[in-house]
Amino acid sequence: MSQRSYIFTQFLSLLPRYEFQQYVNKYNGDYRAKRFKCWNQMACMIFAHIRQEDSLRDIDISLNAHASKLYHIGIDQCPKSTLADANECWDYRIYEEFAKSLMQRARRLYNQTELAMDVDNAVYALDASTIDLTLSLFPWAKFRRTKGAVKLHAMIDLRGNIPAFLSITDGKVADIKAVPQIQIEPDGIYVVDRAYIDFAWLWSLEQTGAYFVTRLKKSIKWTRVISHAVDKSIGLRSDQEILLVSKQSSTKYPGRLRKVSFRDEDQDRTLTFLSNNFSLPASKIAALYKARWEIELFFKWIKQNLKVKSFYGTSANAVKTQIWISMIVYLILSIMKQRFRLEKSMSQLLHFLEVNLFEQKPLISVFQFNERQSVKRAEENDKQLKLFEY
Repeated sequence: MSQRSYIFTQFLSLLPRYEFQQYVNKYNGDYRAKRFKCWNQMACMIFAHIRQEDSLRDIDISLNAHASKLYHIGIDQCPKSTLADANECWDYRIYEEFAKSLMQRARRLYNQTELAMDVDNAVYALDASTIDLTLSLFPWAKFRRTKGAVKLHAMIDLRGNIPAFLSITDGKVADIKAVPQIQIEPDGIYVVDRAYIDFAWLWSLEQTGAYFVTRLKKSIKWTRVISHAVDKSIGLRSDQEILLVSKQSSTKYPGRLRKVSFRDEDQDRTLTFLSNNFSLPASKIAALYKARWEIELFFKWIKQNLKVKSFYGTSANAVKTQIWISMIVYLILSIMKQRFRLEKSMSQLLHFLEVNLFEQKPLISVFQFNERQSVKRAEENDKQLKLFEY
């Protein structure tokens, strides 16, 4: 990459453009488009996410301020009406499928990353997050009587916190309804909260040879089969093998389950975990559930650092396009972080990009702190004129 290329150019070059064009052709994205095409739309939206622009007008003004540079970056200027039309009309599935292909690329890069806990299995955290919308502006986003929302369902691979599954639905869709779309990996460990306790689905994990770790609901009736000794000095209270008692639950999950209780002194509460893994130590079961917090941090990062809480359009297509392109930004940042062995946090990387987008320097150089120089002034060498000395 030439050192005279703009940082924005080098960032966009990390995107596999040929692959992107295949999805554009699949959904006729550039049909009747003369100059402003899907690539331009995505580049403008990536710019908006990085810069956290508040509106289409702000995107237009910011890009117009760098009009002489856009040709060299490889994109066209976008009047706000043109970008608005593109977001409303061009199929969001172009960006959905492109984001999913980037997910696979990123996961391959992070495949050898070591997990925080010492387990040989791949570990996945699954959850969903609601993005609130105003029902009067987004009448299609059904959630509550006076409130609209969309829900982002995600499963992240804890090796690098890379999404392995993403889906966008209406806010009314229950978390558990998204799990049939997930391809279960044998020997994988799936960490979920109590919203995913559906014993038919948990039994399907057992039949596939996968494992799960979740929290036990108080309403679930069970009977103890056998108890194992635990080390109470590390917070463990019990490690038991149980069977479900109620007819409906035991029919859906006829096998044994493992119940592990752990005392959290910091928050003064006792947590009870449910799993089908009988080989890992009880302390690892508790540590696995604690690692589920990474997906909460993933949602928090997306909402704080990218533009997914306010939208540039009101149609379902515009909202989904904006969310999927935000995922593309997150994935490219993750790929860049691993490829260049960058130690800084994702938030820092995004901020360095924001302030250097139109600089002409090597991309890697913008993520390095410049040394701060301090000027030492010796008293005897001070040649400043002193008004009251004669």
